[in-house]
Amino acid sequence: MAQFVDWDLAAATAGALGKSGPRVSYAEATDVVGELRRLTEEAAGHVADYTGLRAQVTHPPVRVVDRRDWAAANIAGLREVITPLVHRISGDKPPGPLTEAIGSRLTGVQAGTVLAYLSGRVLGQYEVFAGDPGQLLLVAPNIVEVERKLQADPRDFRLWVCLHEVTHRTQFTAVPWMRAYFLSEVQAFVDAAQGGEHLLERLRRGVATLSDAVKDPESRASVLDIVQTPAQRAVLDRLTALMTLLEGHAEFVMDGVGPQVIPSVESIRSAFNRRREAGNPLEKAIRRLLGVEVKMRQYAEGRKFVHGVVDRVGMAGFNKIFASPLTLPRLDELGDPDSWVARVHGGPARTTPAVD
Repeated sequence: MAQFVDWDLAAATAGALGKSGPRVSYAEATDVVGELRRLTEEAAGHVADYTGLRAQVTHPPVRVVDRRDWAAANIAGLREVITPLVHRISGDKPPGPLTEAIGSRLTGVQAGTVLAYLSGRVLGQYEVFAGDPGQLLLVAPNIVEVERKLQADPRDFRLWVCLHEVTHRTQFTAVPWMRAYFLSEVQAFVDAAQGGEHLLERLRRGVATLSDAVKDPESRASVLDIVQTPAQRAVLDRLTALMTLLEGHAEFVMDGVGPQVIPSVESIRSAFNRRREAGNPLEKAIRRLLGVEVKMRQYAEGRKFVHGVVDRVGMAGFNKIFASPLTLPRLDELGDPDSWVARVHGGPARTTPAVD
């Protein structure tokens, strides 16, 4: 049975290389965890009221984690997805002794290096791979560190983060087909590759490229090196459209709800945007190679699309986007809300209040 990644080594590497969190006492840490749990529940009510979307499936409670636990949760999720794919690609043939001795361990170190870097920067995540329907994670040390750097009101900043992450949970629990659709597109991306050992080699190269980006920001390698076939690019277009929608929707909701329940939201948003745009050349190079710059563009482009659709057909009209995979926006529609409205609603767009 082929082993693509030494997952235990990946977890150990992420734990060893991950940054330590901000200084907090045991009592402060306990208070942060308790407040994040309470604010998650508060945010869930605000998101449901604002969007009209309510969970249709039972989901586990939020997990408030540290950096090591975040990395471990992502490793567990990736292991669940990648291992069966590798088995299918390899036909369960045993790896050669060199691959077993070196290949999986090297990939494990590389994967752990990437996760160590990200574990110090992610505020929260809806972990789609962690079972059905997924798991909401909030990374307490990172939230505390950022709120201190921004000199933000702790309660306000924590609720602001919760609004964004709870919106992601709502997208996957109020739209029961969303997780299966996302995973099917990931599967389609793999299926569209030229299979066999060549695909495993490209996957290894992709992990190595991300690891190089963390260790050597002058690297000219691109994570898109693994996208080699037209069929893969077509799948990638659909995944890009989906992720831009989901990120933009979360941004739209947090900005829509924020002024009603977070007194200092304007100063938080302004300071946070400055933080996103800032960074030394080292940070910017790593963000670009890891795809973080693409994600930042998705926030802006997706938010503009959602705002445009809601302006035209209201929130209830926008929610038709979640009726089926066929009503999701195409990549070319993200810059043209009228085209999506015409395709899904029919007839010319009408202007209505932003929220029904």
